[in-house]
Amino acid sequence: ICNGFPSRKISDWFQTQKKFDELISDFKPDVVFVDRQLHFTLSSIQAKLPTFIQLRGDYWAEKEWFHETVKNPIQRLIGFLKNEVSTNCFKNTTAIIPLCKYLEKIVKQHYPDKKTGVISSGIDASKWYPVKGMNLKHPCVGLVQRATIWGKTQEMLILKDVIEKMPGVMFYWAGDGPYTKKIVKELSEFKNFHWLGRLQYPEEVSKFLSSIDVYALISGMDLAPLTLKEAQLMEKPVIATDVGGIYEMMEDKETGFLIKENDPEDLIEKLTILFDDKSLQEKMGINGKQFVIKKFNWDIIAKKFIENIKPYIKN
Repeated sequence: ICNGFPSRKISDWFQTQKKFDELISDFKPDVVFVDRQLHFTLSSIQAKLPTFIQLRGDYWAEKEWFHETVKNPIQRLIGFLKNEVSTNCFKNTTAIIPLCKYLEKIVKQHYPDKKTGVISSGIDASKWYPVKGMNLKHPCVGLVQRATIWGKTQEMLILKDVIEKMPGVMFYWAGDGPYTKKIVKELSEFKNFHWLGRLQYPEEVSKFLSSIDVYALISGMDLAPLTLKEAQLMEKPVIATDVGGIYEMMEDKETGFLIKENDPEDLIEKLTILFDDKSLQEKMGINGKQFVIKKFNWDIIAKKFIENIKPYIKN
């Protein structure tokens, strides 16, 4: 509908506003809700429509990681130009709607006068239920996470100490990305680690979550990880690094355990507690499912959405 420079397609550089104008003319929206701060958002703002950006990640931290890891001058130039567009969107949008309270604090640091309101991602619990699983070795820990941003992915390196000290436990990682080789190179020397690659979503992920004993999210930064909710809906106890907004997506000591960042011994301790107490695993799994259903069902998310936009609806 609406693109511009910079873009991978050269034809986008010369795109007019025609499609956007036709869309607005046809639908006559009272508000516009977007999840990207690029050309469509900018066009909506320029059309003087109440425009809400749902912020799905720590944009500013990711920008810093980009500059630290990407050295290609063309990619850096494209990143700079996209940032110019995004900054314009942030400054002039009606409100910024982050996914979690933690991210709302980050927004306020950069735009203290900007209106905000938290809207988490909902989840349909009926789609996540036990299915015939994979043939895995037990006891086992399962991880489902991408390796696309080094600031997040590098925390997985603590698993080297954990896997070495827990030879009787299997660790399975499902995920892929630019930094996969770095992680697999460090962990593949252990017989009790296995990389599954990228699993088809949601069918294969569902089978995987059905098969594991404990779900782990070992991350340097996450805000509202969807798989953490999915694992809890599958009644699996969860262990996750206490960074970003992760603490809002689970209940420490009730649905699982939060662990300290860069602390393999803390992870070993929490895993040992769970593997030594089968009844605790089951209890936390049941608690986790109820927690996600209660907090992240779509009825609740929809009501919060309406509360945020209601003051801006014309009629």
